[in-house]
Amino acid sequence: MSTLHREIHFEDEICGHLAGHGWLYVPGDSAGYDREAALFPTDVVAWLEETQRAAWQTLVKNHGARSGEVVLRRLREALNQRGTLDVLRHGIELVGLRQPLAMAQFQPALAMNAELLAKYRANRLRVVRQVRYSLHNEYALDLVFFLNGIPVATCELKSDFTQSVADAVDQYRFDRDPKPKGQSAAEPLLGFPHGALVHFAVSNSEAMMATQLKGTETRFLPFNRGDHGAAGNPVDARGGHRTAYLWEEVWARSSWLEILGRYMVTQKDQRKQITKIIFPRYHQLDATRKLLAAVLAEGVGGKYLIQHSAGLGKTNSIAWSAHFLADLHTANHEKLFDTVLVVSDRTVLDSQLQEAIFDFSRTAGVVATIQGESARKSGELAEALADGKKIVVCTIQTFPFALKAVQELAATQGKRFAVIADEAHSSQTGEAAAKLKTLLSSLEVAPDLAAERGKEAVSSCSTSAACGGAGAFEELKDLADGGEVGTEDILAAQMSARAAQKGITYVAFTATPKAKTLELFGRRPDPEAPAGPGNLPAPFHVYSMRQAIEEGFILDVLRNYTPYKLAFRLAYGGREVDEEEVERSAALKKILQWVRLHPYNISEKVRVVVEHFREKVAPLLGGRAKAMVVVASRVEAVRWQLAIDKYIREQGTSSQRW
Repeated sequence: MSTLHREIHFEDEICGHLAGHGWLYVPGDSAGYDREAALFPTDVVAWLEETQRAAWQTLVKNHGARSGEVVLRRLREALNQRGTLDVLRHGIELVGLRQPLAMAQFQPALAMNAELLAKYRANRLRVVRQVRYSLHNEYALDLVFFLNGIPVATCELKSDFTQSVADAVDQYRFDRDPKPKGQSAAEPLLGFPHGALVHFAVSNSEAMMATQLKGTETRFLPFNRGDHGAAGNPVDARGGHRTAYLWEEVWARSSWLEILGRYMVTQKDQRKQITKIIFPRYHQLDATRKLLAAVLAEGVGGKYLIQHSAGLGKTNSIAWSAHFLADLHTANHEKLFDTVLVVSDRTVLDSQLQEAIFDFSRTAGVVATIQGESARKSGELAEALADGKKIVVCTIQTFPFALKAVQELAATQGKRFAVIADEAHSSQTGEAAAKLKTLLSSLEVAPDLAAERGKEAVSSCSTSAACGGAGAFEELKDLADGGEVGTEDILAAQMSARAAQKGITYVAFTATPKAKTLELFGRRPDPEAPAGPGNLPAPFHVYSMRQAIEEGFILDVLRNYTPYKLAFRLAYGGREVDEEEVERSAALKKILQWVRLHPYNISEKVRVVVEHFREKVAPLLGGRAKAMVVVASRVEAVRWQLAIDKYIREQGTSSQRW
């Protein structure tokens, strides 16, 4: 009984706060819930009467006292056919009405239309306690949240005194099955995608959420703020619940309407059936909102580094950021950016980004993709900008050209851009090397001069061009030795090579920022003071690897980490070996490796391999035969590739495919 008592007080506190901040709440109003339709009829009718009076009067004229019943039946049919999110955003059609009935009004990008703003303020957000939702049993959900009578979320609460958030999750998994075995019909409130859009499991200290209930297979995701880089939530400084941010911040009226209207998105299969609903995790919500607030406060020209651990939805975070920045307006209703450029280093991710941005934009013609051949890239980009495309997506293959074009337009025409760069999953391909060569060419810095400047740049960079040239040259040097390069490197070199441009805002997403990325994009606690101990550049927003590991999203590779010294001792029966005494076989291996990597040795072997392939292998299989060269290391592979390319060019056999 004591546990129940505490949970009741937990409910009281949440509902009391919401009632004092724009939500409707009346104790005992669960009696007004329609179990069969899974709606709150009073709010549906009140919303229509207040915001669409003419349409409602037409319905009353056509159907009389049955008007409400007709609307509720048609609303439930539309929910079942199209899903809750689509109905909220696009309304429902009824016979006899000239236009659809809007079932919600989300905040417009421009606060200039008085009628839309009045409808936005009229939205009826209601929280109802202890909702008995089923026609087949008397189970009750602790909280159900409605928007204009349509259920959008449910919540199970647990007290930390005797239970945890895991108990709330288990309650959903075992007692909130949308279609239990032996039950003839599914529960409309819990069904996917026509029921509530998201389900929260909440305790005093932690929160989790799921968008689709599947019985015991239901997967809940953490919805916590993080506790100083770890999982969970920090202690509330006021002595309250650690999860108070949910009802004070996330469920706040304007926040909740923004999430439903702008953040949530459905994914569909080839048959146009909804397969997934995306609800932002807390770190995504927090990062994008803080980014927009900072851009509005600081204006165009800032740099922002968002460090989010791998595997945690950066594609969606980038898509949200692009979508919101493209629609961002100042207090004077002026559009902040002409175009948002999104760059990704992977073709697969580029495809995912396009799909995500299309889903979020929900408007044809908003997004353009630059992916043509070299000769066409200029025309494609110029056309996209001339057509007023809000968002332009490109890969690392087109990035240097696109970035250069954006910089020139910002400098010559006063256009304003936001450049969003996905982290560099680095590559060693010739294409990546070519991008850096292009970069060096655009800087008009010869390699020998760049090298000379690079030495000078160790202590200080007297000019931005010197820093940029040296940085790019060092990347080329690393690549030749088997190193890696990607979007992050190209962006850093290009930016550091040019003077700061006020017309471009840069946003970089990465899981593991390199030192130069932190230096370029990071923010010092005291921007006016030079970098140093206590004033080092830091990311704008962080979702740490530690939190990701503790929340179970990625594996802890250090759990099975063995130091090299310990591994050596294990391999040699515990025997210690100092720096002057080495294993004979290991020493020979190092000497042979030096011989293998010597340029003359590789060039002679390349000549034999290429000629053998050309004379003996290439004619086979109707001229479609292939060959593979196997070497001992990544470094050796890179040097072989460069040597092969050089030999083919010199011999005039470039038609051969390698």
